[in-house]
Amino acid sequence: VPHNSTMMPPLNRKGIWQPIATYAFLLTFIASVQLSSTFAPSFRHNGHATFRRTKSNANSQSFKSRPLMAAIHRIESTNDGPSDSPVHTLTIDNFDGASDDPIVIQTGKIGRQAAGAVTFTRGETVIYATASRDKEPKESIDFLPLSVEYQERFSSVGQTSGGYNKRDGRPAEHEILTCRLIDRPLRPLIANGWKHETQLLSWVLSYDNKRSSDTMAIIANSAALWLSDVPLIKPVAAATVGLIDGELVVNPTNEQMAVSKLNLSIAGTKDAVMMIEGAAEFLPEETMLEAVKRGHESVRAICLALEEFGEVAGKEKNYSTLPEKVEGLQEAVDELMTEQIDSCFTITNKADQSNEMSRMSKFVTDELEEQFPEQKNAVKAAYKDLLSRRMFELAKNRGIRADGRSLDEVRRIDIETGFLPRAHGSALFTRGETQAIATATLGDSSMRQKLDKIEGLENKRFYLQYTFPPSCVGETGRVGAPGRREVGHGNLAERALIPIIPEESDFPYTMRVESLITESHGSSSMASVCGGCLSLMDAGVPIKRTVAGIAMGMLLNNKNAVSDDNAIIVSDILGVEDALGTMDFKVAGDRNGISTFQLDIKCEGLSFETMTRALEQAREGRLHILDEMEKVISEPKELPALVPKIGLCKVDEGSIGKVIGPGGKQIRAIIEDFDLANMDVAEDGSIQLSSLNTTQITRAVEFIENLVSSGGGRGREPRPQYRGPPAEVGMTYTGKIVSSHNFGVFVEILPGGKDDDGEYPPLEGLIHVSELHTERVRNCEGFVKGMNTETLEVKFLGYNENGKLQLSRKAVMLGDSYKGKPTRSSKGRDRSASPKAEMSDEEADIISKAISGVTDL
Repeated sequence: VPHNSTMMPPLNRKGIWQPIATYAFLLTFIASVQLSSTFAPSFRHNGHATFRRTKSNANSQSFKSRPLMAAIHRIESTNDGPSDSPVHTLTIDNFDGASDDPIVIQTGKIGRQAAGAVTFTRGETVIYATASRDKEPKESIDFLPLSVEYQERFSSVGQTSGGYNKRDGRPAEHEILTCRLIDRPLRPLIANGWKHETQLLSWVLSYDNKRSSDTMAIIANSAALWLSDVPLIKPVAAATVGLIDGELVVNPTNEQMAVSKLNLSIAGTKDAVMMIEGAAEFLPEETMLEAVKRGHESVRAICLALEEFGEVAGKEKNYSTLPEKVEGLQEAVDELMTEQIDSCFTITNKADQSNEMSRMSKFVTDELEEQFPEQKNAVKAAYKDLLSRRMFELAKNRGIRADGRSLDEVRRIDIETGFLPRAHGSALFTRGETQAIATATLGDSSMRQKLDKIEGLENKRFYLQYTFPPSCVGETGRVGAPGRREVGHGNLAERALIPIIPEESDFPYTMRVESLITESHGSSSMASVCGGCLSLMDAGVPIKRTVAGIAMGMLLNNKNAVSDDNAIIVSDILGVEDALGTMDFKVAGDRNGISTFQLDIKCEGLSFETMTRALEQAREGRLHILDEMEKVISEPKELPALVPKIGLCKVDEGSIGKVIGPGGKQIRAIIEDFDLANMDVAEDGSIQLSSLNTTQITRAVEFIENLVSSGGGRGREPRPQYRGPPAEVGMTYTGKIVSSHNFGVFVEILPGGKDDDGEYPPLEGLIHVSELHTERVRNCEGFVKGMNTETLEVKFLGYNENGKLQLSRKAVMLGDSYKGKPTRSSKGRDRSASPKAEMSDEEADIISKAISGVTDL
């Protein structure tokens, strides 16, 4: 019987049939299940059973959950690869109820020199993934050297990169987030002690924009790693779950996700959940749990198929380089260090406890060096294992944690808002020894964050940016572009706050929140959620509700197993509990439900019973933090005076050209004449104007309406002109700053006054950004704000071709060495003064020779 037959189990990795054991197991398994009234088996033709509950409490839930169809998978092998090499193909149908879009995973045709390589196809989306490793391990390291790269190629949708050289370059923010999604469930399942440099690479080669490629990339990379010789303990799969029209849907389309109240990504093995990444519109914990269970059904079906695919097409796993257990080492470490570790856990200050742990680490390696030579890494691993076990025993037997708190106790919270006078909104959030400064900045549509993705250009009206400098943990290190951890933490906090952001029709501002971590000892991302919410309220943003976040941890006696009844759940996790524990479970939301949550596991999985306990304990902690936040600020403040005011109007699409003008001349004139901070015209004719002066916004809107209705022209009464003493060219003036823009600064150099014709305005001129300083100024508005002054010393250079004053601060700074562009000393254009270009005799001869003999153009 060929091994792609649907009637027989596949070959194992040694090429031996195992039908008897398989079917004997099934008969025993079915018999045991039939004894229970709680579960009913749903059989697949390949001999595996999955389970769904027959007793449902659907009447008490606000959603429906239809059972998935039985998944079917088949494995085919041919010799149609390059040079007639073998090609193996796994096809999985009905794994999420969408029988029209099976998963097809193929290996053997492409990337044959990699340790493992697959193409993953669903619909018209194709992902190529590889797993590679160095031949020799790095003996000097004591960690898993795994790196993950993921790239969405613009050619996959028939486009090219918008960059200058038109080449797909450094990963974008959303690609970094996908790399993290791939890494998190796979890393814990690679065998302990694997020290070969290992790299997972994947590319989206074709994309149909039907479903998100994130979870597909997880499956593709898992398949490549599972087929390689890298010792992955179990295959991993992933799924997305949405809540559409009150029904849980597995792997919904992008159109469905646009209206979904839930966006949940789940990854795991056939036995348990390894990773969760979710955002929701304040759904209750029960709904989230049901969604996780629903997604895991699909994950389980894919994992079972991958297991059999590995038996057919996978390489033999390489366990030969894994370090062997050193006999007597763990016992020696336990005897030497148990009392010292127990004493260390009575220290409640982070710095003191960290110093003591460093001392103990050096002490144990030095003490045991003679007894266990050349086993320094093994000694450190045994020491870390003892730390984990003693932390677990302390919590299990005495209900006390490493800093002396009870298991569900949240550290002291201190909050201060509005402490930065020039920021639109600010908050200092301190929880124990974790602290964040959050600032909120409001602006117009020009401030939106633009992301170029294969799905199209995304403009984000709200975004949160997270910074974790080395100083927040008392260290030195690289400072610059955000690392992957910073991108991930910022995205998590951002998704927690998105559901509370007001609709654009109610609040037309663009909002940017920055979270600067100034102290860190556990869950700075959840501190960013709390601080971000507080800063938005301080800035006067009418948020829909208050949101808080908390991180939960889990302590296990055996980290190489699935969580069990002995698992200890701890609230408001410490940094040391994160490092030595087995779970980092972040949950954010309001009093009624969850807006986002993220789960990372270091053991072989998390049971649903443990997850239920963690969610309930997290809810209690979240309510406590919300109480503390509302003691300081319970509702949004009024908009600060520093926030630019927004005006809105709309014109017909056919009139957009009149508003913009040739080459943008008209829109620039409107911004300048009415002293606007910015003016943005959308494709549908919607116009957004921003200025600190609401009167000027009103006047600008009236002008635009007159401009459109009159059919052109400036369409308004002449603007009052300055009629005082004229400015002298070359003279230096102390100018008062009127307004700053990205192109320059307007400055008043002579005051207004009154004559027989009435009052006249002051004389103003523009310091172009190129004339603001001797060095290049990248951010004009930020530069002027940072000078913290209301006046500038400027030199009057003359008038430009439009009769506008040209001022220079650079000329004052450089003095006689200044060499600027020539300008006119009087208003208006002087075309006669422009020198005419003349051609020399030499140039004429060169051109004559070049065109000699050319008779027909």
